[in-house]
Amino acid sequence: MPLPAPDASAAAPRPFRVKVCGLTEPDAVELAVELGASLLGFVLYPPSPRFVPAERLGELVERVPEGVRTVGVTVDPTDAFLEHLLAHAPLDVLQLHGNETPERVRAVALRTGCRVMKAIRVGEAADLEGLEAFFEAADLLLFDARPPRDAAWPGGHGLPFDWRLLEGFTAPLPWALAGGLDAGNLAAAVERLRPPIVDVSSGVERGPGIKDPEKLRVFMAEARRLGARRAEEPD
Repeated sequence: MPLPAPDASAAAPRPFRVKVCGLTEPDAVELAVELGASLLGFVLYPPSPRFVPAERLGELVERVPEGVRTVGVTVDPTDAFLEHLLAHAPLDVLQLHGNETPERVRAVALRTGCRVMKAIRVGEAADLEGLEAFFEAADLLLFDARPPRDAAWPGGHGLPFDWRLLEGFTAPLPWALAGGLDAGNLAAAVERLRPPIVDVSSGVERGPGIKDPEKLRVFMAEARRLGARRAEEPD
């Protein structure tokens, strides 16, 4: 089932949703909501510079109004970790950004009752083989650039992948485009791939985990502009 758009007037018109990921501070959460983000992502993986401990997640999530979805970004989480996490803060979506199999994705959804977004790390065409197995297991997909070989965490490196690999892609479930998006390349990404959701993190930062209010405003204004233009297109 598609995620509902937020009620904020700043979000309309926009026929694609925006996920602002890697949020670590209350002020950034509130600004992303004010500007019309549909989904807010919180990284719960300790090696990441955007890591938010489960014990602190609650104070961020409580600032998110109804209609805006909260996403917990995890990497190969254990059942015990998920139980600990959800005991501290309710989340709408769990993003699995590791090597989770379709069976594990399905098990997480059943165990937690959360929607599950499975991240697919893309570097070459072979990374998309077997993708259909996740269509039934996940509620959403996210395509991100495969990280550098020596990276300590699997996402949020500000790197785009070759968008030609996803040209013409369609799926029976919502999907998000991530990887190096910013206000400067958002138009090209949206026009070329027409993703239902765009995911931005480093592209609106002045440092890892530190969102830049002006960059975020510019990005969201560009998203609204592109959304208005797409809304005017004939069916």
